[in-house]
Amino acid sequence: MDGDLIQLVNKLQDTFANLGGELDMPQIAVVGSQSAGKSSVLETIVGRDFLPRGQGIVTRRPLVLQLIHTPEPATEYGQFLHTDKRFADFADIRREIEAETFRVAGQNKGVSKLPISLRIYSPHVLNLTLVDLPGLTKIPVGDQPSDIERQIRNLILDFITKPNCVILAVSPANVDLANSDSLKLARSVDPQGKRTIGVLTKLDLMDAGTHALDILTGRVYPLKLGFIGVVNRSQQDINTERSMEDARANEARFFKEHLVYRNIAHKQGTAFLAKTLNQVCLDQPY
Repeated sequence: MDGDLIQLVNKLQDTFANLGGELDMPQIAVVGSQSAGKSSVLETIVGRDFLPRGQGIVTRRPLVLQLIHTPEPATEYGQFLHTDKRFADFADIRREIEAETFRVAGQNKGVSKLPISLRIYSPHVLNLTLVDLPGLTKIPVGDQPSDIERQIRNLILDFITKPNCVILAVSPANVDLANSDSLKLARSVDPQGKRTIGVLTKLDLMDAGTHALDILTGRVYPLKLGFIGVVNRSQQDINTERSMEDARANEARFFKEHLVYRNIAHKQGTAFLAKTLNQVCLDQPY
């Protein structure tokens, strides 16, 4: 029943998008700076490499990502709203996202508010709808528009200002939380932290002798939905094509064996994050 409800919402959103309209339904918007590890969090939740990577702004259009759980055994595939083709190769999904981005947002580094809608069917995901938004940036680089910071900020605000939008604020643990762009923006529209979930990445890259226990347990920056720590693949892991299964096992081992985090290990990691987001989707008033 729970999965049916989320799929019904997905169908309603698709119908309105096809008609050129917008349905103001509850959703989870993913917000973070370009270097926060936002893409890695999403890919680890899905268990596949499928998002464009590179220097500068990679996400230049909102990506509405609908994850649909299918019973075992089932073939994993992706399907876009703008084409009937099914994509069984996730490298082709990445190329299609890039091509569709260029088609609407152009070859330069500008951004567009027109979303790309992608459904991923897999036995390895929970029913969940996320909106991946462009990474926050401060200074135009290369051929980026001079007002790129304002463009991205306004695009993100269009989503997170809605009172039924849950904000997934991604911040790197190896940078002072007071400087977190995602939390600053989230606080501007959700000052009491009632609809913001904090995600701390790069816990494994913190300086020796330091940790983020006080943040993860809500003593530093209180959020009603709390903070969840994750350990993503490193750039070297990605370059050497380390499997998602191995990466998730490494993440679980990191929390279970860490002297500081092992007592809260059951409430950390990507699998717990996905379960939490799934429950948040179901708890939202439709």
